[in-house]
Amino acid sequence: MNHPMTSTLDAAASSQAGPTRPAATIAVVIPSYRVTRHILGVIAGIGPEVARVYVVDDKCPDASGAFVRANCTDPRVTVIEHAENQGVGGAVMSGYRAAILDGATVIVKVDGDGQMDASLIPAFVAPILSGEADYTKGNRFFNLEQIRSMPPMRLFGNAMLSLLTKLSSGYWDLFDPTNGFTAIHADAARFLPFDKISQRYFFETDMLFRLNTLGAVVVDVPMDAVYGDEVSNLKISRIVTEFAAKHVRNFFKRLFYNYYLRNMSLASIELPLGVLLLTFGTVFGVAHWIDGAQHDVAAPAGTVMLAALPVIMGVQLILAFLAYDIAAVPRRPLHKKTRFRVQR
Repeated sequence: MNHPMTSTLDAAASSQAGPTRPAATIAVVIPSYRVTRHILGVIAGIGPEVARVYVVDDKCPDASGAFVRANCTDPRVTVIEHAENQGVGGAVMSGYRAAILDGATVIVKVDGDGQMDASLIPAFVAPILSGEADYTKGNRFFNLEQIRSMPPMRLFGNAMLSLLTKLSSGYWDLFDPTNGFTAIHADAARFLPFDKISQRYFFETDMLFRLNTLGAVVVDVPMDAVYGDEVSNLKISRIVTEFAAKHVRNFFKRLFYNYYLRNMSLASIELPLGVLLLTFGTVFGVAHWIDGAQHDVAAPAGTVMLAALPVIMGVQLILAFLAYDIAAVPRRPLHKKTRFRVQR
């Protein structure tokens, strides 16, 4: 007897892909580092709609890979071991490579600490199989009543990161960028620069930046915020320093890729011209204000207007660019555009 959810997912894949394409194969990647207390429970919670499970032992000091081999009898499980620790990003990329080679259609990533509900996997996979998205990610902020359970410092950190991520990634309609519960279509994953994606704490955010430069469609999937007594690795000092610097880097790289290298539009002129006018008006106005204050002389009306007009025009041009950038969020899934170019 077929599992109801499996039938639903197969039907979605068939209606989207057409009668000549095989049924979708769903794979799960679990980065494993110091999660031996939870890893078996995470695997046991993965439903029959999943065909393969890849446990990536990222040079775990607890030898979680060997632990899974010795204690897990699930035939779907494959253990991948790293000779050196590569961080969560490196572990996920190893899982992606293995899943793609094995012919997976959709690759889901869940953490091995038991904080993600594996029963939500069909909800993450459905928008991809129906052709609505290339990549889905969890959003713990959807239900405002549920986020009260989130620790205040983590809530503040995620809010700040979400704002920075909107700017650097170009996905203005997304939130909760550090959420690690994700799914991706294999035909979109093939185009990712695996060796360039950040391997450690910035991994989830860097993924969004890379996906935007590819024109991939990303969709949030609502989920509840669940926290136990684990210690958060998300530090405010890291947000202010390392994360902020990487966001600035990705922001300028995205602007160059999307507005000058691959495409040119009116927005390509609006931003630099707006910044130039705003800078000129501000510097000119401040310089004359300081000079007038030192000599106790009021600035002439013409001088005030010469400073104010460039500032006003500059702000308007920058806002026009932001409006264009928000409207330019990818809407057509990448895996649809590249389906017939992907070599099987």
